[in-house]
Amino acid sequence: MPVGLLGRKVGMTQVYGENGVIIPVTVIEAGPCPVLQVKTVDRDGYEAVQVGFDDKLSESDKERDPGQRLRSRASRSERGHVAQLKSKRQDRLVKAGVQVAPKAGCEPKRFVREFRIDGEEHGLEVGQVLDASVFAEVKKVDVVGTSKGRGTSGAMKRHNFAGQKASHGTKKVHRRVGGIGGHAMNLGTSGFIKKGKRMAGQYGNARATVRNLKVVRVDAENNMILVEGAVPGPNGGYVMIRHSK
Repeated sequence: MPVGLLGRKVGMTQVYGENGVIIPVTVIEAGPCPVLQVKTVDRDGYEAVQVGFDDKLSESDKERDPGQRLRSRASRSERGHVAQLKSKRQDRLVKAGVQVAPKAGCEPKRFVREFRIDGEEHGLEVGQVLDASVFAEVKKVDVVGTSKGRGTSGAMKRHNFAGQKASHGTKKVHRRVGGIGGHAMNLGTSGFIKKGKRMAGQYGNARATVRNLKVVRVDAENNMILVEGAVPGPNGGYVMIRHSK
């Protein structure tokens, strides 16, 4: 199946392998992920399967407010994306003979992503729920997440620069970048700073992918996947898990 799962990074631990060697693993809560849309070339211009993860209205919210007044946390467009909502426009479309797209009939989701399929057979329908058993027979996966944001950082932390010398005569410039111009005498080059020059700036908080992580264990009953090594982002951060190519 070409479609992956969405999940949440729980944290890191270690388990024993079959040969008794300790393996560092990351625990990922993968699913359940209902299929929200199945996009086709005729209707959308490309083929993809859209899945969601993590209800906007959690079970603890429902217990505190049985009347579900907290439904306003999701906008009408978000609720209409997963369930049929009556409206005058929809009534006009139905009378005109326009086929209404099927809905998953679930709670609005906090984390929604698409997996491109590009002609591959998937056999999925809107409303179908995917769980960790999708990766039961998979050996390697790619994990996509958002790296930890470290704010505005200097070049030494951001790019692993060595810094200036600490010898006699160097004063208060030990962690500075140094010369950044592109000008050199008698070479005819400009003095402008070249695009992409490694300098201080925003570090982290960007999409990051770790490829070919070994699937150590799959617990479909508890929707948990253990992968060898580290994955991007902090504990509790959302991630995408897909099959390695």
